[in-house]
Amino acid sequence: MSLRGKGALVTGSSNGLGFAMATALAQAGCEIVLHGLEAPQSMTESCAALARRCDVRVSYVQADLTQVSGVEALMDAALAKLGSLDVLINNAVVRHFAGIEAFALERWNEALAVNLTAAFRAIQLALPGMRERGFGRIINMTSVYGSRAVANRVDYVTTKTALIGLTRSVALETLKQGITCNAICPGSVLTPNIDSRINALMEARSLDRGAAVQAFLEGKQPTGELIDAAHVGELVVFLCGAAAAQITGATLPIEGGWLAG
Repeated sequence: MSLRGKGALVTGSSNGLGFAMATALAQAGCEIVLHGLEAPQSMTESCAALARRCDVRVSYVQADLTQVSGVEALMDAALAKLGSLDVLINNAVVRHFAGIEAFALERWNEALAVNLTAAFRAIQLALPGMRERGFGRIINMTSVYGSRAVANRVDYVTTKTALIGLTRSVALETLKQGITCNAICPGSVLTPNIDSRINALMEARSLDRGAAVQAFLEGKQPTGELIDAAHVGELVVFLCGAAAAQITGATLPIEGGWLAG
């Protein structure tokens, strides 16, 4: 599938799943804007390597999405670098761990800002250009916890659930305009963060890697296997292509059967 000439912004993409999705889009021909909190100089080599490998332009923008002004600055910078923003992946996320009564209000507000308001404002700013060109692909990264709650993660569960509603609303308001808006619902994806947690289990319990993965996934993904981040990227590319033109307002799971039980 070729997306040559399209411009894509992936928020929260300096590493991990966001970078994997950006890589898949670059491989399909998209010009890419990466985003994160890291200093720009720390991303120079990553951008250059991806650009060389895929023969596309790759840029990086540092922006704090806790403030609407940061979202607006990111969108302005992305448009300036890309010329047109055809693909928007709302992936940036923060999460905190505490029971409801102990949950700090400032942490709650931070999660609402980054996980939900930033996605809403980015979509607002992306839609006019998408409508003008008659093409747009918006993907909101939700989670298994957008459909199933877990204790002590109220900010994550609430915002990931709300993203599904946002996805449906945007989909209905963009029908017959060449624009789709979908949500992807990953389970446990093999990222550097998850890998470090598995390594910690190996050390703490004297487990081999396979046993540590099984322990980590206990009560989660019935397949007993971590999701490959590259496969999530391939799903993103599919949703951006012609074959997915009639898929909109959907929540697509990639979670090893976690939600089936």
